[in-house]
Amino acid sequence: MINVTKTFLPPIEEYNKHLQRAWDNQWLTNRGELVLELEDKLKKYLDAPNIIATNNGTTPLQIALKLLGNKGEIITTPFSYVATTAAIVWEHCTPVFVDIHPEYLTIDETKIEAAITDKTTAILATHVFGNPCHIDVIEAIAKKYNLKVIYDAAHCFGVKYKGKSIFDYGDVSTCSFHATKLFHTGEGGAIFTTNNDLLHRLFYSHNFGHNGPLAFHGLGINAKMSELQAAMGLAVLPYMKTILAERKKVIDYYNTNLDFSELKALKIRDNTTWNYSYYPVIFDNEAQLLKMEQRLKESHIFPRRYFYPALNTLQYVSNVVMPISESIASRILCLPLYVGLSEIDLNKITQIINTNLC
Repeated sequence: MINVTKTFLPPIEEYNKHLQRAWDNQWLTNRGELVLELEDKLKKYLDAPNIIATNNGTTPLQIALKLLGNKGEIITTPFSYVATTAAIVWEHCTPVFVDIHPEYLTIDETKIEAAITDKTTAILATHVFGNPCHIDVIEAIAKKYNLKVIYDAAHCFGVKYKGKSIFDYGDVSTCSFHATKLFHTGEGGAIFTTNNDLLHRLFYSHNFGHNGPLAFHGLGINAKMSELQAAMGLAVLPYMKTILAERKKVIDYYNTNLDFSELKALKIRDNTTWNYSYYPVIFDNEAQLLKMEQRLKESHIFPRRYFYPALNTLQYVSNVVMPISESIASRILCLPLYVGLSEIDLNKITQIINTNLC
């Protein structure tokens, strides 16, 4: 069986070595030694100014919206994982969808201004498949209209834009360390900001609002990463060079061997150091995609329709037509991509696709 992804697991002895420290400390949560060490190492690896490790990749979005959304209208993308829109609604804000660029698949920055009203409080944009939004334009618009910018950077571990960490941009960026991501802590995530005052608010918000054991800065929830999660991150992090190199090999194989006369690949934005996080292909129509998906499944190959459906069609939002996003969502398929995917399997995948495109 060839799945769309496969969790990278370090040698269990290395994971156990970090777990033993938690056992010895008898400290499993509440920002113990392992969480603090992981945050420090991630700051250095990512060249990021500030980081708060969290229990997953969704609570950072909720915290950012709680602090910056002010129950207003949030301009966002219809092409992302459901957590992006769900977090907006969960925090009693209103998603206002702006369609996407047909090649980069990120929010179309040229359509943002037309969506701004006197109720708009923030822009929540997704760097899709690790491909950055048009950050320069988005941040110029935000400055012009005094809006906050939150980037859903769930797919962006290690990505750089114009030589800077992708997490340096916006008021807040978030990341996922889910088991399906190239760097993971099993479940987990992180919040990033360059604003130290906002960092303080984000920090106490992720820890029940605490100011020491008996006082509180303000309202908060529990978004803390555990020592058990941090142990996995500490065991995985030393393998990042190998992980990236192996994923690049898979992508290079697809780029060389797939027939692109009837397929389109993701266009990576200029000035981007990409992280090889996903390999989406876009078919001419949904019927072609469904046929291909069936052919692959018959050979025990399981790609994923990622992202589908377009988020503007969810039952708990106001349904507005987003023609590009809806079209792309119906025609895009992510192919298997993970460390250990053999050339024999890659040849099998590409042969099935190439012979069934007609």
